[in-house]
Amino acid sequence: MRQLEQCAWYHASPRLCAFVIGVLLCTAVGHQARAQNIAPIAETALVASRLGDLYAQMLRDNPKLVAAQALVRAAQARVPGARRPPDPQLQLGFMNYELPRLRPMEQIGMTQLQLMQMVPLGGKLALAGRVAGAQASVIEERGQELAWELRRQTAMAFYDLYATDRQLDVTRETLRLLQDIARTAEAMYRVGEGRQADLLRSHVEIARMTGDTMRMQAMRLSMVARLNALRNTEAALSITTPGLPHFPDVIPAQSWLDSLAAINRPMIRAGLDGVRAAEASATLARREIVPDLQVGIQYGQRSATMTRADATGVPMASRTTERMGSLMLGATIPIFARDRQFQMRNEANAMKVMAEAEVAAMRADTRGGIGEAYATLERARSLSRLYRTTVLPQAEATVASAMSAYRVGTVDFMTLLDSRMTVNTYRQQLYVLEADEGKAWAELEMLTGRELIDSHSISLTAAITPARELKATRGTR
Repeated sequence: MRQLEQCAWYHASPRLCAFVIGVLLCTAVGHQARAQNIAPIAETALVASRLGDLYAQMLRDNPKLVAAQALVRAAQARVPGARRPPDPQLQLGFMNYELPRLRPMEQIGMTQLQLMQMVPLGGKLALAGRVAGAQASVIEERGQELAWELRRQTAMAFYDLYATDRQLDVTRETLRLLQDIARTAEAMYRVGEGRQADLLRSHVEIARMTGDTMRMQAMRLSMVARLNALRNTEAALSITTPGLPHFPDVIPAQSWLDSLAAINRPMIRAGLDGVRAAEASATLARREIVPDLQVGIQYGQRSATMTRADATGVPMASRTTERMGSLMLGATIPIFARDRQFQMRNEANAMKVMAEAEVAAMRADTRGGIGEAYATLERARSLSRLYRTTVLPQAEATVASAMSAYRVGTVDFMTLLDSRMTVNTYRQQLYVLEADEGKAWAELEMLTGRELIDSHSISLTAAITPARELKATRGTR
């Protein structure tokens, strides 16, 4: 420092000299850190950076979807049996046997074979098949709704991870910048050109940003754990920053989204299938008053002694087998119709009303969800455009002006620090807005049951700046 005070250009501009010294010190420290190859804190990250890859892995390995698919197969397996009458009953009887000798009694002992079949009338079998088929369709559509819901959850975790990674990059960059400013403030304080308050404030900001970095690293681990749970994997691979998909340039009309959801959302289709099942059940309940026909056939045989004359006319006894057959017809008698069949009608009608009300509620909730997601999408897109075109450029210009003014002593240290922190805050907010737009698209896809973005693409506009920041972040660790 004494050698510095002897320099002529130090006496000409001591404040500028101290600033240059601080910058040189920061550069030296940065090179030393790169030379030592300081490793960052270990983190767990995604296997793939593309959202579409996560979708495919989740749809393949998620145990909830496996269970839902098994339930669909079970429901479909019940449909053929519902269209068939009850199984016939086959009975073998040994009638009128002596005890304890267990041999048929003379004249009345016989062996009997009987087959009985219940035949439902009034089209009950066809109606039962319609009910079972509609119920199987309900389960199938609910399985598809579950797939879209898990897809939405995957997208939410993915976009949260995207915003966290980008904010973490900005936080690390801000932390390095604060360290540079702290060294500059310290150098200026040593030569008598700075204030101790500025030095202390810089250290406080460094401690706060360090805490923010640790907090976001923990958040990242929790988001990765959530994605691993959705993908049913425990993989912990190297860090891969998620790539933001390319969003459509034009937002579809809200009326078109409403009409698309009304006919395409699996939950609404499941509700409509439930209404059809309830209507068929109500018709079947009205037919329950029709008696069911019971048809039976019976075959019996017994051994008997026959008396006949021989050639000489002398009577003689011989054993022979007598065979007999019977046809039986029967019907159920609904003597408890007031307490059974009529109540079944009331129950079926109530279930039909409930199914129709559930469909109306689903449609209303879907319209409301689309309205909320649409408003979020427009807000995020408009604010993102505003931040990119106006807010960030003006904030960067403010920082440049404050830096120039600080070098000549027209603004204080706090003004420079606040302007720099404001820029970084705006950048973090921009990444949150980009994630909000992706979440809104994922919500609309779930509500409409249709893909609206290319999940396998990566937006070049969103990827250029973060990649450069990430490279700078890793290079100065």
